[in-house]
Formats: sequence, structure tokens, C-alpha cells
Amino acid sequence: MYPKDIWRLALLLLFALALGALFQHAAEAVAVGALLYVGWLQRNLHGLLAWLRDSKHHEPPEPPGVFEEIAVELDYLRERHKKRKKKLANYLKQFQQATRALPDATVVLDEHGAVQWANAAAAKYLGIRWPEDVDQRITNLVRLPKVRDFVQEHADAQTIEIPSPTNPNRFLSILLAPYGKDQWLFVARDITQLHRANQIRSDFVANVSHELRTPTTVFKGYLESLIDQKHLCPPSWLPALEQMSAHADRMQSLIEELLLLSRLEREDKVPDPQPVLVSELLSDILKQGRVLSGKRDHIFSLEADPTLRIRGSRGEIYSAISNLVFNAIYYTPARGIIQVRWFRDDAGAHLEVQDNGIGISDEHIERITERFYRVDPSRSRSDGGTGLGLAIVKHVLMRHDATLNIRSALGEGSTFRCDFPPEVVVPEEGVPALAQRRDGAA
Repeated sequence: MYPKDIWRLALLLLFALALGALFQHAAEAVAVGALLYVGWLQRNLHGLLAWLRDSKHHEPPEPPGVFEEIAVELDYLRERHKKRKKKLANYLKQFQQATRALPDATVVLDEHGAVQWANAAAAKYLGIRWPEDVDQRITNLVRLPKVRDFVQEHADAQTIEIPSPTNPNRFLSILLAPYGKDQWLFVARDITQLHRANQIRSDFVANVSHELRTPTTVFKGYLESLIDQKHLCPPSWLPALEQMSAHADRMQSLIEELLLLSRLEREDKVPDPQPVLVSELLSDILKQGRVLSGKRDHIFSLEADPTLRIRGSRGEIYSAISNLVFNAIYYTPARGIIQVRWFRDDAGAHLEVQDNGIGISDEHIERITERFYRVDPSRSRSDGGTGLGLAIVKHVLMRHDATLNIRSALGEGSTFRCDFPPEVVVPEEGVPALAQRRDGAA
């Protein structure tokens, strides 16, 4: 208690005591004085509360003492709060001005995916208007399955590409990033020009490959005829014919893989997925692998669930698996070990191709699935590789909602694992009885 309040209380009690002694009721007078002091305190407290609630129409308690000090401190805190609030409002205004000026559509979402703020570009690219669409879930405003899954999974540090809801000829790259407390920035960037450039490139490669297919086939056919009738050719021609035939085979393989890759890039999903018994594919691929291994005499190991099926394209899955197995053969020295596993767990179905070959250094792993990217160009060409195998694998897996994971170390071999989600796995009870007996017999 402040000294002024102590003196005020003391004087009041002394006056009450003196007045009570005069009338021979000292105790009652002191009690009445104390009650008066309590009432005075209560009145000042109500005045302080009224001033806190509405400082424009009420004044703080005037008597000097503790109430005056409280009023001064509260007024100081109130002014400091106003300054801080004004400062934060300025920051928010600057942020909104900056984001309004951005060419990218920017939307602030809460933890439930509801719109809290959007800039002008959001209306142009996404059809989200501020403030009309406040508190609306973005999945209700942008009705695309890819966006719904993307927002629900909170897939930050990743991007997806979608057509613009306001213009199907425009393409957007979507990024979702955490922002503030339980908030997310939903950013859409216009990539129409890049998409068109990629489409032009893809169409060009497909058209050129298609045009080259016929003359290459004719050229290869004549070469085979000449080699089959080598007794009619001068002996000095044979090495050249054999070399031309080998390059014709490689050219034909390159053309076929380019056409396959162009077809895979045109669609994100398999148009008519069917149950595929992968264990049968693995058996056929390993038979071809042993032939390809030849004198290098690799050791093959296969562990496969005979009843595990996935929905997809049999031809595409065969192409992806064969590329992984044949790559393992190309890059594994003689008598090396190549292990193939096909199994399931709670996360879905998994295919692993592991070898103890030359391995891949870290700087190559991120780019190894790019078309024509070669870790060792001279070795790839000498083995007949086209540089498109892993690019085909990547696109096949994307069309099956699967992912490719690579673990490798230089000189210690590599492990390529294809992870298929549970959604593409065919339940065992859905497999016909005839197929089950066949799988068991196999």
C-alpha cells in the first residue's frame, strides 16, 4: 500500500475513534470508518474499470495514491499496445501490398484449408476472390482431385501442375508452404510458356522418332539380308556390315524408347488399369537377364509374392522392371549378385532391384532419371544403353502413383526401389480362384 493511502486510512480511523470515544461508541465508530473506506475503494475500482472499458467517455480515478499509479501504468501499457498494434498493422499492410504486386496467385489458408486472404492474381488464375471467398475451403473453390490431395497432405517443399480453373489453356505450378502459426501459403505460378515449350519438344521428338522408324526398319532389313548372304559379299565388307547392323539395332531401340517416353508423357494416368501379376513378369525378365548376362555369369536371386497384384498397364510395368534389372546387369561386374524382391507391407507394394556393382556417386543420383543423362557416357554406349531407361521408369511409376527411391554408394552397389501405394494393390479376395491356383502352382 502506498504511503498516501496509509495516511488516508490512518486519519480516517483516528477520526472515527475520536468521534466514537466522544459518544462512548469507539468500536462501532471504527467499524463504520472501515466500511466507509471499503466503499471508497469499491467506488474507485468501478471508476477504474469504467475508464478501462471506455476511456473516451470516462476519466481515471482522480485521488492520488495507488489508483493514480495504476491508471498511469495502464495508460502506458495501453499506449504501448496501440503503437505495437499500429506497427503490426503497417507490417501486415506492407505484406499485403507486396503480395498484391506479385504476379503469382497467393492465398493464405488456415490449418483447415480455408481462405483467409488472397491477392488479385488469385482471382485471375484460381477464381478465388477476396474478400468474397473468405473462410471458404480452397478445395471447394478449386475442384480438382490433385489440389484436394495436395492440400490435405500438406505437401510442402513439393509442387504439382494443374490447368487453371479459370482458363483450361493456362497451366499453373502449385506450391504449399507453412506460414505463421497453423497457416499455409498457397502459391500458383503461371507456367504456360514452359508447359508449351515442353509440349513442343515432346511432339517434335515423337514426330521425328516416328518418321525415323520406317527408314531405320528398311535399312536394318537390308543389312540383315546382306549379312545372311555374306557368302555373296566381299570379305572386306563383313566387318562394316556387322558394325552397321549393330548401330541400326541401337538406333531402332532408341527410336522405340523415345516413342514410348513420348506416349507416357502425354497422360498422367493409365487409361484402363488392369490387374497385373508382377511375379510372372519377374520370371520372364530374369530369363532375359540371364541371357543378357551371358559370359559374365551374374548370380540372380528372386523373392516374389506369387499372389501380389497391382492395377496398371502390364506393358508399362514390364518396361520399367526390365529397365531396372538390365541396368543392374550392365553396371555389375562378372559374377556379381543381383537381387530382386517383390513384397507388400502396410505402405503398399514394393519392388527392389539390388546389385553389388560399381554404384553411383551422390552428385549423380538427383539427375539420373533425366533423359539421356549418363553417369559414364562411354560405358553406356559400349553396353548399348540409350540413356532413357530410368526416365521411362520414372514416368511409368508416376502414371501408377508410385515413386522411385535410389540408394547407392560408389563402389558399393545400388538399390532401386519402386513403392506402389496401397490404392493400386489388388486385394487378395478380389483375385479369381483360377488365378490363385495358378499363382500357387507357380
